[in-house]
Amino acid sequence: MHIKQMQLKVVENKGTLYGLLILDEQNQANLLFDIETKELKISGNNALTQFLLANEFQLRKLLHNKRSDSYYVGFQLNFSMIDGKDIAAFNNRDNIIVKDLRDITVIQNSKKRDLTEVYTDASYDEKHQQAAYSILKKDLDGRYEAHEYNSECKDSSSTELQAVIKALEIYHGDIRIMTDSQYVRKGITEWMVHWKLNNWCTANGTKAKNIDQWLKLEWLCEGRRVEFGYVKAHNNHFENEYCDLMARIKRESMKKEN
Repeated sequence: MHIKQMQLKVVENKGTLYGLLILDEQNQANLLFDIETKELKISGNNALTQFLLANEFQLRKLLHNKRSDSYYVGFQLNFSMIDGKDIAAFNNRDNIIVKDLRDITVIQNSKKRDLTEVYTDASYDEKHQQAAYSILKKDLDGRYEAHEYNSECKDSSSTELQAVIKALEIYHGDIRIMTDSQYVRKGITEWMVHWKLNNWCTANGTKAKNIDQWLKLEWLCEGRRVEFGYVKAHNNHFENEYCDLMARIKRESMKKEN
């Protein structure tokens, strides 16, 4: 996995059309990007422009994900891209994303190996700022083991993240995490590698949230194979529905205690 580090600068603005400059250690590329029509033009004929053209899908994703208010002359961002990354495979929610040692790969669900599966889900009540989460392990013999915990987290995403961290603390060895949180799944397998290289900055130039939790999750993945699968929430999936129910029951019990 070859990761290329670069810098992006917004150098010109005419209405919705922005002139962008991308630089690496040796070359630069000039871009024109319209934030409304999403039209992109890459100019130049050097190694950097060839890299950007070969990985245009990744570049477009970065530019599309930037908030419109982060496009202004003088904006600068250090960023990185993975050469040859199969965006379609990573975006396919039916696929399994594998974090094995320092490698991150994608496999089709139909080709997954037999592994203990752990389902996680969180429940957060914004009005009362109360959170809880549930963990359900399914071993290779089809036997289940469940846990529920209260959480001090103050939003849904960080509670989902805490649930996965707890699951990896409880269960050791190779494992498959099944979650309905794209924030968790994409964060550990796609976004974090770039955040770490770029001072934990997002495409908008702001700091990523929950940095300590991400670092702990990464540490818990070290030295073993951890697979991340996605399950659609509220879709009559037994394990996910069970975790959702138990997390809500655990959270509701906090009101009674108070």
